[in-house]
Amino acid sequence: MTVLEEVLSANSAYAEAFGDKSELALPPARGFAILTCMDARLDPAKYAGLSEGDAHVIRNAGGRASDDAIRSLVISYKLLGTKEWFVIHHTNCGMEFFTDEVIRGLLANSLETAALGEAGFYDVGTGPGSAEAKYVDWLTISDQASSVLQDVGRIKAHPLVPAGIPVYGYIYDVTTGRLVEVPAAMAAGSAH
Repeated sequence: MTVLEEVLSANSAYAEAFGDKSELALPPARGFAILTCMDARLDPAKYAGLSEGDAHVIRNAGGRASDDAIRSLVISYKLLGTKEWFVIHHTNCGMEFFTDEVIRGLLANSLETAALGEAGFYDVGTGPGSAEAKYVDWLTISDQASSVLQDVGRIKAHPLVPAGIPVYGYIYDVTTGRLVEVPAAMAAGSAH
């Protein structure tokens, strides 16, 4: 069975038992949003105790406060009433394994999937590549606690974000499943 067939089969079974989920309200029932990483090891529904309809979950590579993530958070608040936000990065994140320069070089050489070795990512493709990568801020991570603090600070300082929204900063530990508070981010993210 192909991945496409697996997904469609799973969706069919899900739709069969959909029940009254069509009655869920548009605004999140618990009134909060989570910005987290797209890493497949993270399941925000499980680590934050969510059911469908409870919260907005915004995901990108690294769980970073990119312009698009902030856009989503602002919509979450302004149009759908969320009142608290979480920034949750995680240990052993792939965004720690390369720099902007590395990804730009890899993409300049080839658009094929790179390999990860002891010395980091390296290109196994034959090209062609693209220089367009030099125009992207890849938002790589050199230190998790610092990146959480940076993202909480960027969100709090954004002119479209009301001062009264608390933004909590955590790191999810992929070896224990626990959320670990980043004290400096919690202080920076307090409502005022």
